[in-house]
Amino acid sequence: MLGGDGELFVTDDANGQPVGSIPAGATWTVVVDTPGVALVKADGSRTGRYGGISAVNVSESRFAVANGRRYRGRLNVVRDASGLTLMNRVPVESYLAGVIGGEMGPRRPDERQAMLAQAVVSRTFALKNRGRWESQGFDAWADVRDQVYGGVAGETPAVWEALRATRGEVIRYHGALVEAYYHSTCGSSTAGVEEAFRTAQARPYLRPVSDASGGGRYYCDLSPRFRWREEWDGAKLRAILSRTLPAMMNAGGGGLQRITDIAVTGTTASGRVREVRIAFEHGDVRVPGSDVRAVLRPEPDRLLGSAAFRLTVDKDGGQVSRVVAAGSGWGHGVGFCQWGAVGRARAGQDYPKIVTTYFPGTNVERLY
Repeated sequence: MLGGDGELFVTDDANGQPVGSIPAGATWTVVVDTPGVALVKADGSRTGRYGGISAVNVSESRFAVANGRRYRGRLNVVRDASGLTLMNRVPVESYLAGVIGGEMGPRRPDERQAMLAQAVVSRTFALKNRGRWESQGFDAWADVRDQVYGGVAGETPAVWEALRATRGEVIRYHGALVEAYYHSTCGSSTAGVEEAFRTAQARPYLRPVSDASGGGRYYCDLSPRFRWREEWDGAKLRAILSRTLPAMMNAGGGGLQRITDIAVTGTTASGRVREVRIAFEHGDVRVPGSDVRAVLRPEPDRLLGSAAFRLTVDKDGGQVSRVVAAGSGWGHGVGFCQWGAVGRARAGQDYPKIVTTYFPGTNVERLY
């Protein structure tokens, strides 16, 4: 559904020729018309076929709307192998305004430096990864594959103030933009990038960093996900592993063998799981730490909170009947800890200090 809170001007994406004008408040529907797209107007009439369409709001201080969500800049809808792709073309700072609010949420005045730190981190991430999806016609996915982008709905006065206060500032290591990983809660220490991602190369600025604040406390311990617990009974564990393990073992015609044991067999420098061994009646599977969150899922559609956990295992009749994971932190644990940044801001640290603590050896510098 395509429209706007002002008049929306629609053109052929291939040659810029006019397609039509959608009145303010009205909506047209973009539909697949193999091998391109067409638009169905409010009165039910249909346009011709186009390879893609481009739409921009021509009213001042008004926005384009797609599927009920408002966007700055230009919208493009193109045909691809799976159906339709919606793209929003905006300046970098406008893109960041739709990212940062969702990442940090509303923040108190004494947490402002955490918001500024997130602005610098997200800007660095966006610029470092610009062009990564060039073959598909865009720079970033609007979900966790890159940064979650909500369009105008993600904007707040505090977000725009953070962007103005840090305008053009990025994180550099020896003059180059860093890989600006970030996550919700480190749980006590961030992780080295090679701990979390199997194919990643170690980086000096992506090594474990303690989040200790003194007296046995941690800057991120105010996070609601600082500590967590998950539990599986035998049937649930079997059902989950039947979904997640087939690529790692031969389940055979009879399905998954009886699970006789499950144990953490190694930990990393930051205290996260390096390997989990799952034993069956005939053989075992060793799951590397980089895959354990995807294999040992609490639910089929949800990753395990983090790779920092301990297991308690109960057995009955020679097979596993109950598993409890007691964990800390939330996310992959690499780089910038968002809740740690909030704790550090409350403690009086400014955003350059926060950023360069989580990315050791780096500098915050103005790029534009």
